[in-house]
Amino acid sequence: MAGYRSFAKNVGLLTIANFGTKILSFLLVPLYTSILSTADYGTYDLALNTVGVLVPLLTQNIVDAVLRFSMDRGVSKSDVLSVGIKHFLVSLVPVGIILLVNSVLGISPELVALAPLVLLLYVSQALSGIVLYYVRGANRFSDIAVSSVMCSALIIGCNILFLVVFQWGLTGYFLANIIGPSLQSVYLLGRVGLYGVNPFGADRNLEREMLSYSRPMIANSIAWWVNNVSDRYVVTFFCGVAVNGIYSVASKIPSILSVVQSIVGQAWTISAVEEFDPDDSNGFFSNMYAAYNCVMVVVCSLIVACNLILAKILYANDFFAAWQFAPFLTISIVFGALAGYVGGVFAAVKDSKEFARSSVIGAVVNILLNLITVPFVGALGAAVATLISYWVTWFLRMRKLRSYMKIRVNIARDYLSYLLLVFQAVLFFTPMNLILIHAVEAVLFISIIVLYRKELLTAFYKGRLLVKKGR
Repeated sequence: MAGYRSFAKNVGLLTIANFGTKILSFLLVPLYTSILSTADYGTYDLALNTVGVLVPLLTQNIVDAVLRFSMDRGVSKSDVLSVGIKHFLVSLVPVGIILLVNSVLGISPELVALAPLVLLLYVSQALSGIVLYYVRGANRFSDIAVSSVMCSALIIGCNILFLVVFQWGLTGYFLANIIGPSLQSVYLLGRVGLYGVNPFGADRNLEREMLSYSRPMIANSIAWWVNNVSDRYVVTFFCGVAVNGIYSVASKIPSILSVVQSIVGQAWTISAVEEFDPDDSNGFFSNMYAAYNCVMVVVCSLIVACNLILAKILYANDFFAAWQFAPFLTISIVFGALAGYVGGVFAAVKDSKEFARSSVIGAVVNILLNLITVPFVGALGAAVATLISYWVTWFLRMRKLRSYMKIRVNIARDYLSYLLLVFQAVLFFTPMNLILIHAVEAVLFISIIVLYRKELLTAFYKGRLLVKKGR
């Protein structure tokens, strides 16, 4: 029961942290889509995703080692943070060179004029990743909760100030999303203290151990990036930056589900390491997987069923076309979340190579499907490719999981629910009228509820028990 209580406590704190950040930014989507053009949104998305691939490459993905080694007893926490900050500082040199070369050669013309902002975006993303992962590994979730709410308030406040008051457009959007994470990092560094932190005087043996763990994870991070965002480049190439802007904003509806994924995923890695048991003798891992899968599927089904309603609320002007991509992207988050759950077990046994293998295969599938489908069906092909690639990654990890742990999964029931989710997504493209579509969506949602009724009831009663014991 201790494992459940610890997990529930961390989930509660992370809920506070993510609710403010994700939900409030979600509610501001109508503001963004009414002020920014599709091209502006597409350009920012391109810059963010470029930074997303540069960070793990140039820092040797040290962030994953910072998380894992900060959880080990007997390891100097200040040395772990020192190694992380060292590789962040070293990475600033090549990123500066890359942006300079792009400015001279015009490899990505959209980013030439924005080079200083892209550099600042890199600094904020890379540093905040290292600091947040370190604080997570140190099990200081209360600090994460406070800082995340603060970060959310800063981003939202700056966006309103820069976009509405100053009317700085794309530049203001960049600055708002730079200032928030940067100040969050400063706050967290102040909370954990910098005593003993020396980026260029860290334990060399520890650094080698951390790099031996993190370097295979470079492939995992790049592959995960490919699954998440490489389709944006393919869409931009074949369909243009404006279509990419529409495709990018489609992720705002799935972001409702990604809140659940983010909360559980962050808390789960800690629990997986602390509670690891190859035999799963107390059923902790099996029960957690069943509950997580249940929540993700049920919430996903509800979001997909309400897809058009949410699109009308969120997407202004030309952005409304994003509704057609959202269902498939939402379902992909289910498989991404479950793959991440299994990844927690790989982290516990420090099998970073399996992380990489499954993710790379999924990424290759993603690229091939994008190149095949996008030229013929546009961005819709990219959404379907993302769904399939995440399923492949999850499938491969589940097969490997059994070599580490005896976990019990109701695979037949789960696959039936996944097929129902896909049917929900496809239903919007049928010639039926909207009333009939929503009626069938409601029936499918209820069917999924029935399939998972046991897990829903169990979660309800265990939740009540944990609350009572907490009191």
